[in-house]
Amino acid sequence: MTTAYHRKKQPELVRRQLLDCAVRLGLEHGPSGITVQAVSEAAGVTRGGLFHHFPSRQALVEGVYAEMVEKTDAEIDALMAKDTRPRGSFTRAYVQAVLNDPALKDGARGAVIHISALSEPSVRRLWADWFKQRMERHRDTDDAPTLDLVRLAADGAWIAHLMRSEGGPVPDLAALRERLVAMTLLE
Repeated sequence: MTTAYHRKKQPELVRRQLLDCAVRLGLEHGPSGITVQAVSEAAGVTRGGLFHHFPSRQALVEGVYAEMVEKTDAEIDALMAKDTRPRGSFTRAYVQAVLNDPALKDGARGAVIHISALSEPSVRRLWADWFKQRMERHRDTDDAPTLDLVRLAADGAWIAHLMRSEGGPVPDLAALRERLVAMTLLE
């Protein structure tokens, strides 16, 4: 059996394991399932090891969301790189990324992680800061009332889809995504 004293230190792998376990526990048990004890046990790491990477439960939760924001940001950048029309390119990429969110396909399981952000002020702030920075960066191409409405409609559709009742009607997100993207081309 390998002990912590003989095991090669791999901080990035340990951090990755902690984040993966936090997400899995959040999916299985909701936000309250993401506890220091549960995550450290699931990851096979001591509480001290967890605190080495994340000084608090809050920092761990923020780490999970920061990673989600990074993935969204990378997806948006990739979509924008393929877009040949500068006007509205951020909004088109945003709509596509938001309405292609894997949590929407997972149904209620993935929704737990996203919806819990609504109750975490620091997580809401993380998303708000990211969005503000992106809008400042793309002000010249995406600062228009119609584009604001398109982004807000995408956000509303995303939240409505995540919050739907089990067995309730599911909107045709692909068709909505196409309509919203088409609206950006009118700007």
